Amino acid sequence: MENKRTKKQKLRIYNITAKAALKFGNEAWVLKKREEQRLEAAQMKFFKHLLGITKLDKEKNQCIRQKTGAQNIVKEIKQYQKKSLQHVQRMDTNRLPKQALQYKAKGRRNIGRPRKAWWDQLNLEDHGTGNTPNPSET
Repeated sequence: MENKRTKKQKLRIYNITAKAALKFGNEAWVLKKREEQRLEAAQMKFFKHLLGITKLDKEKNQCIRQKTGAQNIVKEIKQYQKKSLQHVQRMDTNRLPKQALQYKAKGRRNIGRPRKAWWDQLNLEDHGTGNTPNPSET
């Protein structure tokens, strides 16, 4: 007997399992372009399978998101990271997450271009609007 599920049921399964697996531990991620592309590709692969769309149909990702009513997974991750930052900033200064956020490493860095830090990623998203205060100022 073939198991038929409705689109609503499949979206619920996606939200419970696949989306949770894609977003696991994302509070501390520093996403590079390649990682963002891979996350979006994984999301689209699931949605295309859910809707029965093949590559030959040549559906755009935006159209698929409208059909499913889903948001871009990378945008969701970045929103969650901002919420996580705000949560840590509200903590008392004696809490370990707040201390880790305010920590400044001492010593010399490695030669070459500095790695993009988690804090830098959040500042780049704000485009200099100052929406999130610098942890050294709090």
